[in-house]
Amino acid sequence: MSGESVQPQAGPSHAGFDFPYPEPIRAAIVPGGVIRRAAPAPKSWIQKVLDQIIGSPRQWVTPSEVVPVTVLAVQRYLLEDEPRDIIPNLPLYCYDVTISDGVYQEKCYLDPSLNFLIYQNILKVGIEMRISRVSCVYNEKRLGQGILCIDNVHCGETLDTVFVEIPFRNRAHGEKPDRPLRGVKSHYLALWNNEDPYGDIWLTNKQPAEYNFSDTKIIALSHLETTWFNRRTFPALLVRILQKSKLRYYGKPDKKMIEPYQTFLEVADSSGTVSVIMWNTLCPEWYKSLHVGLVLLLQDYSVKKSYPFRMPPLPADPQIKVITTMGICSKLPFNRSNVLMLEDKQLHISFKLEKLRCHFFKESELDDMPENRICDVIGLLVFVGRVQRSKKKESREDYWSYRWIHIIDGTSELPFIVELFSTSQPEIFENIYPMSYFVCTQLKVVRNDTQTPKLLYLTTTNESRVFMTGGHRGQPYTYEAKVKNFIQWIKTKTESGEVKNTVIGGYYPYPPVPETFTKYSSSVKVESLLTAMNEVKKEIEDLQYREQKRIAIQGIITVVKFIPHSSATESATASEIPWINRPSTSHDDEPMSFQSFQNASISLYTSNKVRVLQGPIAKPVIVTPPEAFLQAKGNRLFRPSIFQYRDGTSSVIQLKARRTLNERWESPLWREKRLGLIEHLHYSNVYPESIPRKFILEHKKFLIEQYNSQPAKYIPPEGKPPKLDDFQSARSLGHFEVTILGLNHEIAIDVAFLPMYSPEDLRTSQIDTLLTSMNYSCVYPQEVANNDRLPGPRAVASDIIKAAAELDKVHIIGILDICNLGNNKMEVCLHKIYRPENTY
Repeated sequence: MSGESVQPQAGPSHAGFDFPYPEPIRAAIVPGGVIRRAAPAPKSWIQKVLDQIIGSPRQWVTPSEVVPVTVLAVQRYLLEDEPRDIIPNLPLYCYDVTISDGVYQEKCYLDPSLNFLIYQNILKVGIEMRISRVSCVYNEKRLGQGILCIDNVHCGETLDTVFVEIPFRNRAHGEKPDRPLRGVKSHYLALWNNEDPYGDIWLTNKQPAEYNFSDTKIIALSHLETTWFNRRTFPALLVRILQKSKLRYYGKPDKKMIEPYQTFLEVADSSGTVSVIMWNTLCPEWYKSLHVGLVLLLQDYSVKKSYPFRMPPLPADPQIKVITTMGICSKLPFNRSNVLMLEDKQLHISFKLEKLRCHFFKESELDDMPENRICDVIGLLVFVGRVQRSKKKESREDYWSYRWIHIIDGTSELPFIVELFSTSQPEIFENIYPMSYFVCTQLKVVRNDTQTPKLLYLTTTNESRVFMTGGHRGQPYTYEAKVKNFIQWIKTKTESGEVKNTVIGGYYPYPPVPETFTKYSSSVKVESLLTAMNEVKKEIEDLQYREQKRIAIQGIITVVKFIPHSSATESATASEIPWINRPSTSHDDEPMSFQSFQNASISLYTSNKVRVLQGPIAKPVIVTPPEAFLQAKGNRLFRPSIFQYRDGTSSVIQLKARRTLNERWESPLWREKRLGLIEHLHYSNVYPESIPRKFILEHKKFLIEQYNSQPAKYIPPEGKPPKLDDFQSARSLGHFEVTILGLNHEIAIDVAFLPMYSPEDLRTSQIDTLLTSMNYSCVYPQEVANNDRLPGPRAVASDIIKAAAELDKVHIIGILDICNLGNNKMEVCLHKIYRPENTY
């Protein structure tokens, strides 16, 4: 007999739990060679609860002993076959939660009344949880199918150590394929969106095959277009995949589709291009194997009128004929007998197929590109934002997942700004990181030249595909001239060590809002343009995990307080902190005029030159300040700031320097009204997830996880993970707490203002003061003279607070970015202020 402990074994392969299992017995060898029976292993708490339920006539129990269990998985699926007319407000989706008590794992059904814990990311993998009520739910359409249901829980903190090598009490739960506990659906969905393929139903093992074309009749697409309606059978099609759309999930509780998915392929031969639509079970079987550039031989298909509600994408080649009168539908079963994946080398010279063409554009060409133009980009990732979510229009429970990224290609000092939605490539979307080579195809140009600041960025389309370091080999675009030029450029930069200061995560206030409230109101599509102060709390608390939303409120700024970042000190070096004005030896300060800040970019002096940008995507303008602007009055020395606009006009404003550093301003109105408030909302906390961090390649995995969405299954960390606060902030200034009093003086709200302020990173250098930030001016220094000493962040903050004091008793409209970071962490950031004079 072995001297090792006998491990508990998983139960029989059925889901019912009216079969109690014996306690595991341990044996040990003691000194002297005598074998003695060791103490029984700790009995499973899960088994104890099941024993209680079996003996309970009510089919629910409050466990006699509530012990902590670990959450190992949270999985989502469509809730169906439920009496929705009898049970009102039933959610669209339900969740299975896998727990471990240290002896067994058990997959449990979460009562829908507790779904809000997942919506808020309170119930998540890796936490300790105490279950205070459980019940038994039987699937009456299956024999002996009992399910443990969690009815009441208390969620604790994230555990430092989680043991995952623990057997399931019910072997069926640990076997593949992994299937939901309830309903007839055959698969789980991705936890946070419906576009990403998730689980083991998505096959990846399809490979190109050998084929003999000797007995195969092939028809051209252009010929098929003119004859399909008179045919009963169709010859084979030999086509190349030019575009592939992301997945569309159209599952509804009343639809009896096992795998309700849809995707489109744009395929072409030498005569034209047409859409091929794949439905339902074809998508899990083929979607991940079919890639752009692949050659397909379709032998058994149907032809129908084109899909009426779909606008086909723009073709990669404007010369090719786009066939819009018909669409190709693959028949079931879609297997190797009616579709073949081929390699180009197998094609005879007589088979002419449309070549895959990419249209890469340089960042320097972006200014001349029209609205809605489709383009491809390649570059180096220098900023990767956190994953965010936005609600879809048609459903309260369906969300888009997206993140903002910056890509540089060496043709401009400014990056491509890209709004990257999930492209049904979670293996890339969830693992992109700064310093990787990145390709994104089928991007659409978004621009508004009438807005100030000028709006210009790229966004993904249904056909966008992304590729990054490690996935470029074999892609057709590797032979493009612009790709080769980029590779040469990036090699010189990396070898010289010039690529640095890349950034990951944090609050990113983009896109900027227009300069007037009238333009803002015409650019947003919401039911109510303004949110009343008594509605703000509900707006914030209704947000789901990582959901970001923008709202507008009216009020009066009554308090501004500077909160320095822990790494931002007065001893900062000249290369770390830019400066607005020099400290003076004078003690009598004069306030700065608010009007002087309006529609202006404050220049930061750096020896004798500064770079001024009108917005985060503007062209830099080099300004040489004349020495005549340096003035002295008595013992007070102050420098003016030069305001230069994109049209070439400029103005000069004098900002008086001072010695005293004021880090808080409070309006007399606040002292009068604060004790009589009905409610004071406190949302000014700035959490670690809101701070952009300088990216460190050695900690890539940890940083990626921090700014991704919460995973559906627990992933053990590699070694002891660091803390997010240990990583240097890419924003050196700190933040501000701003109190806005409602116009009726009944409710006030504390919000955070996070100025982007770092001379080393363009993305985080877009804002220098509270007021100019509201116009989204972007400045950062080009160089600093050796004899210049820059003031620390507190000196700069004092300027900002003093300028904000000019808003005393002024009615403003505040644009707030609100976001749920999960686990009761609500982020509310002040994005822009509209004064009455720039409201219209």
